[in-house]
Order: sequence, then C-alpha cells, then structure tokens
Amino acid sequence: MIIDCHGHYTTAPAALQAFREQQIAGLKSSIDIPLSALPTIGDDHIRDSLENAQLKLQRARGTDLTIFSPRASAMAHHIGNETTSRRWTQACNDLIHRVVSLYPDNFIGVCQLPQSPGVAPVNSAAELERCVKELGFIGCNLNPDPSGGHWTSVPLTDRHWYPLYEKMAELDVPAMVHVSSSCNPSFHATGAHYINADTTAFMQFLTSDLFADFPTLRFIIPHGGGAVPYHWGRYRGLAQDMKRPLLEEYVLKNVFFDTCVYHLPGIELLLKVIPVDNILFGSEMVGAVRGIDPQTGQYFDDTKRYVDALGLSDADRYKIFEGNARRVFPRLDARLARERAITTHTASRAQGAM
Repeated sequence: MIIDCHGHYTTAPAALQAFREQQIAGLKSSIDIPLSALPTIGDDHIRDSLENAQLKLQRARGTDLTIFSPRASAMAHHIGNETTSRRWTQACNDLIHRVVSLYPDNFIGVCQLPQSPGVAPVNSAAELERCVKELGFIGCNLNPDPSGGHWTSVPLTDRHWYPLYEKMAELDVPAMVHVSSSCNPSFHATGAHYINADTTAFMQFLTSDLFADFPTLRFIIPHGGGAVPYHWGRYRGLAQDMKRPLLEEYVLKNVFFDTCVYHLPGIELLLKVIPVDNILFGSEMVGAVRGIDPQTGQYFDDTKRYVDALGLSDADRYKIFEGNARRVFPRLDARLARERAITTHTASRAQGAM
C-alpha cells in the first residue's frame, strides 16, 4: 500500500468559500455568521471536486490512500475571532468527513484546529476530540503561527501549548506542523512562510525538553523539513554546542519528515541525511506547485517518481510508503488492521463454503 501522508482539500466546492466570504463580510459589521449559513453542498458536488483532481491523480500515479485535511492556506487563523475560527474549522472538518465517507478506500481524515491569535491552544482540544472520536480522524494540523506571518505566538515548546499536547497524547494522535496563509508581505505563503515555519519548528524542538515531558508526542514537519536536511550539519553542531543530546537520540524519536520536495536531487538529499525511519511519503497534491517541470516533462508534485528513482530496498520502500505512516498514525494502523482481518475472515468463510 502507498499512503500519502500530506493531502489537502484544495478543490473543495465553491459553496465552502462562499461561506467564508460571508464570514469575512460579517466581521466588518461585527456579526459572527452562524454555521447554519453554510450553503448546501451535495454529494455530487464533492464527487465532482475530487474525480478530476485528487482521485484522478491517485489513480494515475499509483497511490492508494491519502491522509486528507482542509486546505492549509485557507485555515487563516488570523481572520476574525475565536468564534469565527471555530465555525470555519467545523465547516472544513465536517466536509473532510463527508469526503472520507464517500471514498473510505481513498481518504482518511486529519483535522484543522480552531486556533486564533492570543487564544489558549487548549481551546482547540474539544474540536480535536470531536474529530477523532466522532468523525474517525487520525491526527491534526497544528499552526505554530496563528497570526499569519507575524509570529506573535510563543514557541511550540512553551508550556502554553501543553494542555493541547495532553489531549493529543491522550488520543494518541500526531500533528503535522503546518502554517497557513501569510498576511506579512515579507513572506510569500508557500515559498517562504511554509518553509520558514518548518525550519523554525525543528529548531524549537532541538532546543527544548518537550519530549522529556511528552515522550509519546509525534510531529510531522512537512515539505521535507524545510531547510533542515540541507543544513543538517548546522543543527548537529548547534545541538553539540548547546550540550543537547544527539539529534538521533532525542528529536528524531518524535519528529518526522515528509517527501513533499519537488525535485529528485532534493529527495536524494533528504534520504542521505535523514534516517529512513523518519521519512513518510507525501505529495501535497493538489497543492502548492501544480505545474509540469519542463526539465522532466512530469508534474513537480509527483513525488512518488522521485522516491521510485532512488533504487531503495524493499524494506526501505515499505517504511517510506506505508510502515512509517502506520507507526506515526496508530489509529490508521488500527483501521487498516481491522480491514485486513475482516477481509481475511470473509475470504476464509467463502473458501469454507466452497
């Protein structure tokens, strides 16, 4: 099985964005638009939004299951207030649940959190619990900068975040560290803000004792870990100078990277530097870069091609394409194990009836 750990619903029906525009317009008059104002989205609208996008690409590229979450750039936690964010988040997460219900063999849900600048992260715990326990989601996306590029939040390793981490540990779910849109003109969203955040999160983890306090906590740093693999020697040296433990003995027990790197040399570097046990296959499709690379004639975000070109052993391919995802997302592993048991039982009964 090939599991893509990083997919966003970037092609959601227009009615979802219409609701968001209603929210934004209401804020100008100090009105919080209720969730009931969300226009009707039919199952056919959802199918149409996926069949010629994510599903088409899954089939063409030979991937099986996408860990699917709301559009990252649209989380936009800096817009409005806590109520605005809570209602927008619920609308987005409910739509992901409907996608998974329509296509349970192709998608499994990860939730957006209703974060808001200056609001305690623990206030997001209820939505996380709802999504995991009621909707069957297996993780969350955690925005380290709800301010949208101004970085007004304390580091992810501050005790400010601990109540949310306690809920993650209780539910045994990981978080992908993923910022949203940038309202800071100095930082292009997908070209700078995303990569800055990935790199910043890793450095915060390196300098803290977070994982001594939460030994089972797991984070995925997307986009290949930002600048981290390219500057691995720098981080090893900084850790040494700070008298920190070796990265392999501390940070890498809890932090993982995906393969959302859009050229073969980048993937080659990632695999040379980061242990294979810490790498999860991801493509981000349909995501930040949607075009065809004129040098290869293939889509930039067809990251499976890059991994296939590495000549990995069967054991390492299994880890990257399936095994590591099942280890980092225990609820995914449990679901797949249940499905396998049901399939085996059904086949056994059918054979016995012959």
